[in-house]
Amino acid sequence: MQTERGLLELDRQRDGGFFAGRGPGGVGDDYEFVLDDGERRPDPCSRCQPGGLRGPSRIVAPAELTAGTRRHPVALSELVIYELHVGTFSEAGTFDGVIERLPALRELGVTAVELMPVATFAGEHGWGYDGVYAYAPHPAYGGPAGLARLVQAAHDNGLGVILDVVYNHLGAGSDAVEAFGQYTTSAETVWGRAMNFAERGVREWAIQNAEMWVQEYCIDGLRLDAVHAIVDDSGEHVMAELARRVKALDSSVLVISEMEIGDLSPIELWGHDTQWEDSLHHAVHVLLTGEHEGYYAGYGKVEDVGRELQRPEGRRFVVCAQNHDQVGNRAIGDRLRGRDLRLAAFCSILSSGTPMLFQGEEYDEARPFQYFTDHIDPEIARKTREGRRGEFAAFSGFAAEEIPDPQEPDTFLRSKLDPNQGDTDHMRYYRDLLEIRRGLPDEPATGVHLDEDRRLLRFTRGPINCVANFSDREQDGVPPRSGKVLS
Repeated sequence: MQTERGLLELDRQRDGGFFAGRGPGGVGDDYEFVLDDGERRPDPCSRCQPGGLRGPSRIVAPAELTAGTRRHPVALSELVIYELHVGTFSEAGTFDGVIERLPALRELGVTAVELMPVATFAGEHGWGYDGVYAYAPHPAYGGPAGLARLVQAAHDNGLGVILDVVYNHLGAGSDAVEAFGQYTTSAETVWGRAMNFAERGVREWAIQNAEMWVQEYCIDGLRLDAVHAIVDDSGEHVMAELARRVKALDSSVLVISEMEIGDLSPIELWGHDTQWEDSLHHAVHVLLTGEHEGYYAGYGKVEDVGRELQRPEGRRFVVCAQNHDQVGNRAIGDRLRGRDLRLAAFCSILSSGTPMLFQGEEYDEARPFQYFTDHIDPEIARKTREGRRGEFAAFSGFAAEEIPDPQEPDTFLRSKLDPNQGDTDHMRYYRDLLEIRRGLPDEPATGVHLDEDRRLLRFTRGPINCVANFSDREQDGVPPRSGKVLS
């Protein structure tokens, strides 16, 4: 191992999987591993990569950064999530930039912020799902110290922090990590080679990473990305083992999964608290937009919404009007706006599911959230650009020249939230919805009445009678003659 203080020889341990050595060094020192071929590589479990993917690793002590910080447990029955992307949430695009708006989020009525992945990835900006150094908070966001400040500030504002983590593949530039062992297999996911969880060392790489976020950064919950893409034939699925070990540290830590529609393995078999569920979003979206292509096929009736509102154990499913996928994976990243957005929020927030808001929707953000990358390797950049265009080739209404280039800086800059937003009627509507929700029982909708011809849906949630008008015209009895009308 090459350090600032010289070359340190590491000896293979008896089990053959680990090397160890002792020498001078401390917090703030940079180091690299020197492999048998003489190549220098960062630590695959590096806690800090100040120079990005190819720079040396740096010794940090995250536990010292968060000394005095305690977790802020949020009960599932009280969970209202606000999903945000650190790089576009503020003009600064940093952890500190998020801190400035935490009081407003608390006042809005959310109880936890969910950070899209922050592990170090290629370049300065990206969605974060192609991370390489899973243990190292992205340097452009503020690194370990910045994340520690954000967690502390969120807890000071009465908000929990949920971190989006990715264990289904490694991002572009992962050759430096894979030089240390067989981290991946020949099996392919949509995003790259699948992780090799048959290897104990790779399992520990993922599970100990989850444990680190909880132990050293006082993270209150983990959102596990696309667990359906994780192949593991072990007796105990790696995502079940991860949940078990994380909850052994603190049973209040939330484990949330993204899983394909209809597969309940995370909550029924793996011990996870809740999982993303897109069916309500799809049902509402098709009624509002008339879009039927791709995964929207099969929806289009009011009864689709009614069915989702009656789902038992709703709290175990995260529902939304919008999220990063449903906006950013549209060809031009356009959002629901105005009345359509308010109606979608009405259905998700007043459902019995666990509601999640996506950054900006609370004030009706007009700017898009597009797919952006900053790959350094020109070949990877070319493939990313062509892949994005090819993804929408089968969709009517989109020509290749209309698809934003992920590598263009303007694609990233267009996706930053508008900083000049005041207290609008739309925002007050969201606050009212969230206030009403706090008084509702934890049970599914009852008294569901469907009118397909008039595109009306009526349902009851506790003491609240709800009416959703999916038509484009005013209708008799909507809104009702008595009671409070939100929109």
